[in-house]
Amino acid sequence: MGDDRLPIVENEEHSPTTTRLGPHDNELDPEPVGCGASACCNPNSGFHRFLALIFMCLLGFGSYFCYDNPGALQEVFKEDLNITSTQFSMIYSIYSWPNVVLCFVGGFLIDRVFGIRLGTIIYLFILLIGQLLFATGGLLNTFWIMIVGRFIFGIGAESLAVAQNNYAVLWFKGKELNMVFGLQLSVARFGSTVNFWVMQPLYNYVHEIYKEHNALGVVLLLAAGTCVLSLMCALVLGWMDKRAERILQRNTNPSGEIAKLSDVVTFKVTFWMVSVICVAYYVAIFPFIALGKSFFMKKFHFEPDQANNVNSIVYLISAVASPLFGFLIDVTGRNVSWICLATCSTIGAHSLLAFTMVNPYVGMVLMGLSYSMLAASLWPLVALIIPEYQLGTAYGFCQSVQNLGLAVITIIAGMIIDKSHGDYTWLELFFLGWLTIALIATCVIFAYDRKTKGNLNMSPAQRVQYANQIAAQRMLTPGDGANADEYASDQEPLLNN
Repeated sequence: MGDDRLPIVENEEHSPTTTRLGPHDNELDPEPVGCGASACCNPNSGFHRFLALIFMCLLGFGSYFCYDNPGALQEVFKEDLNITSTQFSMIYSIYSWPNVVLCFVGGFLIDRVFGIRLGTIIYLFILLIGQLLFATGGLLNTFWIMIVGRFIFGIGAESLAVAQNNYAVLWFKGKELNMVFGLQLSVARFGSTVNFWVMQPLYNYVHEIYKEHNALGVVLLLAAGTCVLSLMCALVLGWMDKRAERILQRNTNPSGEIAKLSDVVTFKVTFWMVSVICVAYYVAIFPFIALGKSFFMKKFHFEPDQANNVNSIVYLISAVASPLFGFLIDVTGRNVSWICLATCSTIGAHSLLAFTMVNPYVGMVLMGLSYSMLAASLWPLVALIIPEYQLGTAYGFCQSVQNLGLAVITIIAGMIIDKSHGDYTWLELFFLGWLTIALIATCVIFAYDRKTKGNLNMSPAQRVQYANQIAAQRMLTPGDGANADEYASDQEPLLNN
């Protein structure tokens, strides 16, 4: 098998005219002409890729804005719909349940059936239908319709996240990948922040015209407009990507290998530990924010608007800090060390909120910085472990196990609050336990990568040298196909000795 089976290496020297072994003769490479040769229209130009990045980031804006609609209106949902904390937590957990399987399948469908362009549009359309049903359930005061809508919304939203990751790797592999992941998260979390800012005032305004559940339904219907915006961005980005593929004669899988669902059993230990972190870390963030408004109102005696403001700090901080951390990690590398630092600082943030009366903005700012640091360093790690033609399947699997964790943990979190009669100390201890698991998984990645002389905690320059050594070894290995691949794989741990 050829060099394309290697995981993606973040190499700034990588370009359409550069291989891992150095520059090659590019006289036969297609050269754009006419409008395609200008900076604005040339798919290879930085300006054109920046335009694509804008639409790429906006793909998730509507999804993240609508995801936390219930969190911004937690007390409103309970009063207008007459539901308990456990029922409220079901609104979040039902979002995750279908993606325990379907998100993994969604990534596979992108790799094997739909392709990234059609898959993105399909998933956004499903997401929009789900939000419209969710709003309809509010208008009719029918909780089961809201649950069905949220179920459908979750199918589209999480598969869309897989498509976004694939788009990022497709357009920015070997370039500013960490920063791009950070920017995507930044815009997405800005959508969540705007949600926390505007939903309560919007509800207050609408409530003057409509009453109780009708006001809630109208507000959720207005929120669906952000999903329409994201769908329009998907159409524009799809057109840009199709044009780039035609002009550049792009081939992301020159060996012709086909992704299979069974590929997941061949993934390395490091990938499985990344999956553990995806569950153990994020269950200490999202369920906390979903239930955090009442926490700040009870423990710190905040008004609803004040509680929303402090609860949105994590998303606001991540909107600013994620691309900055992404740029920093692009420069320094050392992804595993960054993940370890992020996990430890998140433990500190939860400890401040649980055991002290220090101004909660301190803990939430620290949590926002930590969350940004982890997201910018963790998700690009998958592209260093898994070959490109399997990335949709790999990212889909990560999203699936993450949703399994969120679905279960969100329900348990709501039950803990109900059973403890609003004492959030037990809930914080629960989250701290999960963060400890994430820290242990990070240590396993570090130890395994160090033992096998892997590239996960290398600097960018070291990763370039590492990839060149492996590629040179493959070319010098006698034979071809699986035997050559197996031989080179056996030699990888020896290359840096």
